[in-house]
Amino acid sequence: MLAADDDIEKACSLIKSGELVAFPTETVYGLGANAYDDKAVASIFETKGRPQFNPLIVHTFSVEEAKKVVAFNDRADRLVQKFWAGPLTLILPRKDKKISYLVSAGLDTLGIRMPSHPVAKRFLREVGVPVAAPSANISGTISPTTAAHVKESFKNKPVFVIEGGKSEVGLESTIIELTGDKPVLLRAGFITPEQISACLDEEVVISDGNPNKPHSPGQLLSHYAPSLPVRINATSRMGKEAFLAFGKGFPDADMNLSENGDLREAAANLFAFLHLLDDKTKYDGIAIAPIENKGIGLAINDRIKRASYNRF
Repeated sequence: MLAADDDIEKACSLIKSGELVAFPTETVYGLGANAYDDKAVASIFETKGRPQFNPLIVHTFSVEEAKKVVAFNDRADRLVQKFWAGPLTLILPRKDKKISYLVSAGLDTLGIRMPSHPVAKRFLREVGVPVAAPSANISGTISPTTAAHVKESFKNKPVFVIEGGKSEVGLESTIIELTGDKPVLLRAGFITPEQISACLDEEVVISDGNPNKPHSPGQLLSHYAPSLPVRINATSRMGKEAFLAFGKGFPDADMNLSENGDLREAAANLFAFLHLLDDKTKYDGIAIAPIENKGIGLAINDRIKRASYNRF
């Protein structure tokens, strides 16, 4: 589903006047503000209830524009040649001094990404400024993969939403830091460490980062969480739990991320299914079956672990 011309035009006008706009990407919907506008960026944190020490990602429509924002190196050039536009965020030294330091939580590095969603690409091209955006939801809650999820999360807040259908990937972007001796994976995502390592022909260091001083989004211990408690590595439900299965052999499951054990399908379904099962009128918790911890499964398990942290 593509956005109407009037919606794109209105969204661009709102961004330029310091307002927030939720827009679709292939990963999840983002809550965008003009990255040059301190007050607009501050309103992201206020609207989401997001800690200001948790950095944001700058979104742009081209590699050329990205290179105006951050200082690329050889690793970055190789990665964007293979994976952009797409669900990969690079952490690189800040180059554009006009970008609000609230975006980077005061750090001298910035996260930069170029979405592949056609609506996001058009919006970012026409708005004419870098757009800072985290996921378009209240901080810590389930990430939004549809416009309806965004509207429900911000139903009492004045956030304009560009409609763009269901997010194809369904998990936030992979984040890789390229400022040190080794490439460091700060957040797992659709693009796997193995793919990055193969592209760069060197080992990728996997790090959970410091949740008290994160270098990128997605490093808080409790994140992506439903209102109901989450129990992981479950083989069946307990009591009035909803049971979210993966693979074959779960005929009594409430929902199944992928009956065929397809990790890509599971990733695309995860947040949408958690939204549907997060219903206190039916359940008192959500039990999630084990998911193999390889490839995209690394990213799925990261989201599930953070969703369950200190909740059960």
